[in-house]
Amino acid sequence: MRRTPGYRVHPGVAAVLDALAGQPATALGLGTGNLREGARLKLARGALDARFGFGGFGCDAEDRATILRIGAARGAAQLGVGWENTRVVVIGDTPRDVAAAASLGADCLAVCTSGSTPEELRAAGPCQVFATLDAPGVLDALSGLR
Repeated sequence: MRRTPGYRVHPGVAAVLDALAGQPATALGLGTGNLREGARLKLARGALDARFGFGGFGCDAEDRATILRIGAARGAAQLGVGWENTRVVVIGDTPRDVAAAASLGADCLAVCTSGSTPEELRAAGPCQVFATLDAPGVLDALSGLR
């Protein structure tokens, strides 16, 4: 697979995915403005493509909240429950991600991995903000959100 200069998997991503994948009644999905195939290729570079069973993508909608809503509905279907019987937790790294999560009524943990400052993310209203996913307390925070 071709390596892209500057591409990297952020610290803590694998550990968070491992911890969440082991939880009962949990489905891991991706919400992204990338087209489905573009997202798959991007994630494959970091060996993450198989970690997400579903998602909402840019080919589904342009609006970020709609993308998350579509992904969450797919996750509920994967779990065999109705959308109204699910709890959605979003990990986002921009104020737009946090706002989209809020529009769904989802809990949101924000991380400063996209260039947004902690202050910008906090102003958007997430449950908690961390520098990266390997920061102390991330896994505890995610446990508390479920």
